Amino acid sequence: MSSSETTTDHHIIQEWVEARDGRPSVIRTKGKGGVLRIDFGQPEDDFEEIGWDEFFKIFDENKLAFLYQGETKDGETSSFNKFVERQ
Repeated sequence: MSSSETTTDHHIIQEWVEARDGRPSVIRTKGKGGVLRIDFGQPEDDFEEIGWDEFFKIFDENKLAFLYQGETKDGETSSFNKFVERQ
């Protein structure tokens, strides 16, 4: 059975991303910061890789939470993730 969890814990987020060979990234906007993304595999053209310090600064300033899935319903490692508003 697959289920998702939500966290704001920086350590859990970084550990989850790095375990899947992901990279913290941003899509730059005209405003402050940008739209956070996790880039997997080949770098996406619109994504700019950033360091964890900048990533978590944007994450906290925008009061985001990280919704993620550890495994698929078939027991495979999942890379499903999404940024949501904190509750």
